[in-house]
Amino acid sequence: MGNAMRGVIAFIPSERCQRYLVGDLKEMPLDRTLDLSSHQLRRLPVTACVFDELVKLYLSDNNLSSLPNELQDLRKLQLLALDFNCFEELPAAICRLRQLSILYLGNNRLHRLPRELKELKELNTLWLETNCFIDFPKVVCELTNLKTLHFGYNQIHSLPKDLRRLQELKSIWLPGNLLTEFPPELLEMHSLAIIDVDRNKIRQFPNMSHMQGLKLVIYDHNPCVNAPMVGEGVRRVGCWADITDDGQEDDGSKEGREDTTEMAEVHSEEKQNNLEARE
Repeated sequence: MGNAMRGVIAFIPSERCQRYLVGDLKEMPLDRTLDLSSHQLRRLPVTACVFDELVKLYLSDNNLSSLPNELQDLRKLQLLALDFNCFEELPAAICRLRQLSILYLGNNRLHRLPRELKELKELNTLWLETNCFIDFPKVVCELTNLKTLHFGYNQIHSLPKDLRRLQELKSIWLPGNLLTEFPPELLEMHSLAIIDVDRNKIRQFPNMSHMQGLKLVIYDHNPCVNAPMVGEGVRRVGCWADITDDGQEDDGSKEGREDTTEMAEVHSEEKQNNLEARE
């Protein structure tokens, strides 16, 4: 099908036209993975929901703003990628996918999440970056199995106290928000290994040396007057990162320009983990 023809058909949201975009979906994929990313879809054809053994479904980079109720029939689905779409509300069918462990919702238009999301007891990775959240959705605090949370580039000013309930959380990514102080809730979350508050409005950082599981703190691009105090072996990326907590320059540490390299390596590792999950 030519690109021009696909472009015309993509604007016709009928079931028949959308089926035409995805092609023949008569057989269950052998790897139980269905990738319909970048197909210019405005509706997900119901025929894509008949594979009840499906484990991974990729719908990234389309024009979707809703999903059919039949999606809930994919009871064994573990990974659902909906990033780079047009969702303003989370479709109810997603909250009925009880085996879901990885959910990508970044780069949409979400501003709230339904209470029913708490039913996803197996969810351990949640991406919500680059949406329209003004307030942190409290239902996330009920996802007690969560280990990785990406919430960068929204418009939140603070985190709820109940976030402390996420005692399994290993990494939290909050760059590009409107935080004016370091969230005190994070200081009580001793399972955290990575904290990213890059590109916020934080002026002062607390003592974090008691957080024994901490490995990396990214706090660059904040109008801060100090660096966070951290325990031995914890990497800092930001102003004064090459200065020890007693005010002396750390001869054993790398220069500030290498902090950027460290940050890139961490994001590269996170990206690699992401890619492995998607395979």
